[in-house]
Amino acid sequence: MNSITLQVRDLRVHYYTRQGAVQALNGISFDLHAGERLGLVGESGSGKSTAALALMRLIRPPGKIEGGQVLLDGLSLLELPDERMRQIRLAEIALVSQGAMNSLNPVARVRRQIEDALRDHDVKLTGRERSEWIGELLQRVGLPRSAAEMYPHELSGGMKQRACIAIAICLKPRVIIADEPTSALDVVVQHQVMETLESVRAELGASVILIGHDMGLMAQTVDRIGVMYAGDLVETGGVEELLADPLHPYTRLLMASLPSLEQKEAARGIPGMMPSLLNKPVGCPFHPRCPDAFDRCMVEEPTLRTVRTNRDVACHLHSDAREVV
Repeated sequence: MNSITLQVRDLRVHYYTRQGAVQALNGISFDLHAGERLGLVGESGSGKSTAALALMRLIRPPGKIEGGQVLLDGLSLLELPDERMRQIRLAEIALVSQGAMNSLNPVARVRRQIEDALRDHDVKLTGRERSEWIGELLQRVGLPRSAAEMYPHELSGGMKQRACIAIAICLKPRVIIADEPTSALDVVVQHQVMETLESVRAELGASVILIGHDMGLMAQTVDRIGVMYAGDLVETGGVEELLADPLHPYTRLLMASLPSLEQKEAARGIPGMMPSLLNKPVGCPFHPRCPDAFDRCMVEEPTLRTVRTNRDVACHLHSDAREVV
């Protein structure tokens, strides 16, 4: 296995409201290896985007990172001074945020927005070198060099997202976090954007965390999947093994909700609703919706544990399993 680039341990994030603390992340832990593509999936409200913002240290009040560790090649990101963390963002770990229309400055040309990123990190280039680098970046993400002189409103949705990817890779980061980069795009453009992301990842040798809810897209794109539910990481594993044999009932129901080409049947959703993170149920957060819940699930919350080689799950159904060596 490649060396570990990013280590996340017991990461916890709360949002404080008048009603109390919303436990958006409840102590998630995972490793990201060099060059690896990790997918984080789950329903809306499961904590995926909060995890992305926490890794970038972009949680703002009323949110607060309550504890945990984020180590980037051994460097503890949560302990860095604000100015040092600002320099790490984009240079070492970059975010392609959800919704390119909201990410780009509507009154600045694409060139200016890339130049701002370079200038903000004290990249010393002559005017000619800067223009050449911006043109090369745009070509890397499948845009013409002329796109540098365009405003965001002159770009299509897919072109906007590619421009965001160009900004994210302008300093050659080691980790790229893509938070639902294909939301609001049609299927053909989704495929093009994901091909772009994969080509730049391979070229840079970067690791990618892809956040989304589309299991089909994950199956085609990532090496390993982490399934999130109500602020918890409930299952992780290699994409082929996890999709072929989901261990957590929630993962299994997510898989069952996908449309099938083999047989005609009515679409099936997961019964019930995600619990309130203000007042999570006692025991396993999924037990009110789980078809396999038993007495222990209602009183004791399971912890993520290794039950097979490279397979971790937080479920009492597997509490007596042991790691396969």
